[in-house]
Amino acid sequence: MKLLPLTLVCCSLVGCAVTVPESRMKEAGDQAPRRWSATHEGRAGIDTRWVSRIGGSRGASLVDEALSANPDMRMAAERVNRAIATSRTAGAAMRPTVEAGSNGARSKQIFVGFPFGDGSVPSSLSENYGASLSVNWEPDIWGFARAGQSALIADAQSEGQNYRAARASLAAQVIRAWLALAEGNEQIVLAETSTRLFEQTMDIVRDRFTNALAEKGGSASQFRLTESQFESSKATLAQRKGEREQAIRQLELLLGRYPSGAIRSSEKLPSIPPMPPAGLPSELLLRRPDILAAERRFASSGSLLKQGKRAFYPSIKITASGGTTTDSLSNITNSDFGVWRLAGALSQPIWAGGALRSEYSRLKSDDRAALASLQSTVLNAFGEVEQALVADRFMAQRGEATAAALKSATEAAEAANADYAGGTGDALTLITAQSNRITLASQLVTLRRLRLDNRVSLHLALGGDYRVGKKSP
Repeated sequence: MKLLPLTLVCCSLVGCAVTVPESRMKEAGDQAPRRWSATHEGRAGIDTRWVSRIGGSRGASLVDEALSANPDMRMAAERVNRAIATSRTAGAAMRPTVEAGSNGARSKQIFVGFPFGDGSVPSSLSENYGASLSVNWEPDIWGFARAGQSALIADAQSEGQNYRAARASLAAQVIRAWLALAEGNEQIVLAETSTRLFEQTMDIVRDRFTNALAEKGGSASQFRLTESQFESSKATLAQRKGEREQAIRQLELLLGRYPSGAIRSSEKLPSIPPMPPAGLPSELLLRRPDILAAERRFASSGSLLKQGKRAFYPSIKITASGGTTTDSLSNITNSDFGVWRLAGALSQPIWAGGALRSEYSRLKSDDRAALASLQSTVLNAFGEVEQALVADRFMAQRGEATAAALKSATEAAEAANADYAGGTGDALTLITAQSNRITLASQLVTLRRLRLDNRVSLHLALGGDYRVGKKSP
């Protein structure tokens, strides 16, 4: 058909391809110090194996399961897909639209009031058939549409970084739940040990009370005290078991399972792994997903600001159509019956009640807000790293002091037990020594778990991503 060359010409006039918005990180200001205040560590790199370093193979397998089955992760992935589809839809608006159509009509008209000599009523029968192909295009001469699509591309990139952050956050939640379960196992063992110990102490004090080996009235109060400690240890044991059951169900929810409490594990807390490489503060701007997402939102607002400025420019619309029209269906593809139409329109905004200027002012305000959001995200990221580094150092010192105190408390409990068995000690000293040892042992377990939790926070603060399964480097 003769309109085919016209279609090819219009398609060849499509504007330049859309570019990804450039980074606007420099506009956020130089907030990165030369080195971390809490450490002089300067090794570069990013640890993608932190899950297995903390949780071992069991922790890594749980994280893999969560990443594939957790519904929140599927929601985050679909948000990325939606953002990509939206940017592609906007790109389609910059290209010509081509529509093909066909029509056919057959009509009969009766001329009432004009009878012929034979008495019949005259009528007219007509037919009309046609085929058409139309092209509509608004050339993006000033880059208005390209700026809009660039903003949507930046939004899609931001969603991609949000997905990265969600993956790392879910991995951290799973490891923390697994650590809580491991701590629960150790705390239950300590509670069971303390219950047996206080039960044995209660039996010894009861025997001494029965045999009247203490002063009058003294052994009775000591027996009631040991009895109270025994019952308290039973209550603590029930509390620890309840905490473990809650940790199990929290872990199951993260794994996308029904929280039935079916997971059973006797694993203990792992040892504290070496410190991860902190790198340079400036490197944080290139690897933290929340910072990169905020920068992409800032880039998107910049593209929208460009689009708002270009809304004041004139627009051009081109319409072309061609086809055939005939009274015979057999001639519908015959170019001798062809018709065509080519039209162009130019429009320039003159006055819109201040709508364009108001919209441009709103876009400038959004751009300033996006910049402030980026600066806030960067500052909070630096704060999280510094806090995690400082917390690890003081937790280590606290753990060393608690371990030393536990060692002394264990020796004191053993001496008190020997003194009481030899008849030179009293039950109050024995109970106090035993309670102190058990309390310190429980505190040391909790400190280990808190330090491991903080180590997870440090990996997240440093932008540590997590790669699934055996493909991890």
